[in-house]
Amino acid sequence: MLLGVNIDHVATLRNARGGIEPDVIQAALICEENGATSITTHLREDRRHIKDDDVYTLIKTIKTKLNLEMAMADDIQKIALKIKPYSICLVPEKRQEVTTEGGLDVASQTEKVSEFIRPLLDAGIIVSLFIDPDLNQVQASALTGAQFIEMHTGSYSEAFASNNEQDEFLKLKSAAKYAQSLGLKVNAGHGLNYQNVHRMKEIDGLYELNIGHSIISRAVFTGLPEAVRKMNDLIK
Repeated sequence: MLLGVNIDHVATLRNARGGIEPDVIQAALICEENGATSITTHLREDRRHIKDDDVYTLIKTIKTKLNLEMAMADDIQKIALKIKPYSICLVPEKRQEVTTEGGLDVASQTEKVSEFIRPLLDAGIIVSLFIDPDLNQVQASALTGAQFIEMHTGSYSEAFASNNEQDEFLKLKSAAKYAQSLGLKVNAGHGLNYQNVHRMKEIDGLYELNIGHSIISRAVFTGLPEAVRKMNDLIK
């Protein structure tokens, strides 16, 4: 499995004081140097952490892949088409949420999603859909033309070390297998940390994990290089 590191919360810390520290670009470069195979940023509609300038600078600076998380918003789509990141991940977005609360409901808006991602696909950008590990959502995702899904691992992460852990894990495993049978590649992320990430190795064919909050949190105590290396060691 590959490790994509989400650097949004470096920007959250920077924006708390409205200055320039910590430097988001430097954080991305440190992640790359210590094993990250992609850098993920979520350019939210309200720009609460990552800003437009961050994205424009990242695409010119990093040596690995930029994975741009985004909602179905026309202005963000225009930015994506301008900078042409390696990939985008389409996510649901609510202004009042602290973090992404669940997967995108592709099944109820398959045509809308298909139309939105078509220009991105035509531009040569790889498209992933962030969905719950639900077979109906997987099937709908396969109809859109997206090449990837990213399974929302939040329910598994919350259930870890509880009586519900196995049930939630099996949903991920089943969804991944079904997606692969439909020709989709599979990523996963959300809520994964140093305690629960090891079970992702039990899911055959899982391509990349996107992890942010846990890595940035650990970095407060150990430094960012160690935090990235440790997570990378756990998933290898």
